[in-house]
Amino acid sequence: MKVLVLGSGAKDHAISWWFSQSRLISGLYVAPGNIGTQAIAVNLAIDPSDPEQVYEACKTHGIDFVFVGTEAPLFTGVIDYLNERGIDTFGAPSKTLKLEGDRNFARMFSDRHNIPTPTHVLFDDANKLSEYLKRHEGERFVVKSNAISPSRVMVDSSEYDTLMNFSKGLLTTGPIILEEHLNGLPITITLFLDNNGYLMLPTSSDYMKVEEGGLPTGGMGSICPVPLQKESIQAVIDTIIEPALFGLKAEKMSYKGVLTISVIITKNGPILVDYHVRFNDPAAQAFVPLIHTDVVDILNAMKNNTLSSLKLEVSTKSAVALVVASEGYPEKPIIGKQLAPMPASLLFNSFEGAPHYFFGGVQEYDGKLVTTGGRCVTVVGVGYNIMNANKNAYKGVKYVNFEGAWYRQDIGNRFFEN
Repeated sequence: MKVLVLGSGAKDHAISWWFSQSRLISGLYVAPGNIGTQAIAVNLAIDPSDPEQVYEACKTHGIDFVFVGTEAPLFTGVIDYLNERGIDTFGAPSKTLKLEGDRNFARMFSDRHNIPTPTHVLFDDANKLSEYLKRHEGERFVVKSNAISPSRVMVDSSEYDTLMNFSKGLLTTGPIILEEHLNGLPITITLFLDNNGYLMLPTSSDYMKVEEGGLPTGGMGSICPVPLQKESIQAVIDTIIEPALFGLKAEKMSYKGVLTISVIITKNGPILVDYHVRFNDPAAQAFVPLIHTDVVDILNAMKNNTLSSLKLEVSTKSAVALVVASEGYPEKPIIGKQLAPMPASLLFNSFEGAPHYFFGGVQEYDGKLVTTGGRCVTVVGVGYNIMNANKNAYKGVKYVNFEGAWYRQDIGNRFFEN
């Protein structure tokens, strides 16, 4: 089997690395890829969001299967275009995209199937929003775009001016969702879906802000697996996963692919925050190194509708993913900074026992590595528990050096500190 992975971020590098470990593939391509993927695959200089370019690349290189790891190609119809032309794909078709691309629809979907979500109100008018906030003075709310937005842009505050100023910017592009603030543990549930059931991957917990209480980002770190009691996992299955899959089938939106569910475990039980019809970053970077099952075996089970009977082989170890970002991220990242040389064994993830390095906003120019985005490298430490994995991640991050580089100092701490 020849496989093409669409994407260029750290998540896509992690997915490509997972494919590179498979005993069942004969060729691996990534479009457009990055400095990390070029060591394990053939990078193709095409636009992954252009259905025609992707299809032509499949014909040229004899590609059997296309894995869509990033969101942009989903929303430009690549999945449907390839499926109609006989190319097997992994990813959500157009009919399911509103589950992620329209938060109000997702909330109404959840309500129809008795899935707990935060209380929420949709606004498309700043004056009505202002009146509402004044009536609820002092209450803490989360503001999000109703549509899909980069880096999960949101504000969580009880201050009127903060909420209004942020909302006015979002309202220039479309409606916003105002929802209640929830206290609890955020977890990310990743599922492979087929027509008969699902396969749950190891659960992670993501760190979505620049610091505790700071600005929201696309993700600054993740730990995997989350040490949850069996009762908590069962509650997520009973109140969120099973009803959601029943709802997809009932509303004729079922598909073979991935569904990622962002949940907050509160004192009153799990509450669904968002659906994503793809892998999440940096959750994927954290769980991929822990999975021993061949990814192609998973995809074959999906094709044959036998996912629910597949036994997932997972390491007993833990992983801590640590994102190294550019100065100014997330508001105005400064790019064009040269990375100090890294040992080749680390750069290409070829040193047994060393942390994994998954590249995002980094490209090679004239033989030098240069930053091109806000989140540049994800360093993943693996260890016998979260504390040990944390130590390995922070040891490994010392090899990622460029002017203005920064990262959170506390990824994983809340799981092992008193």
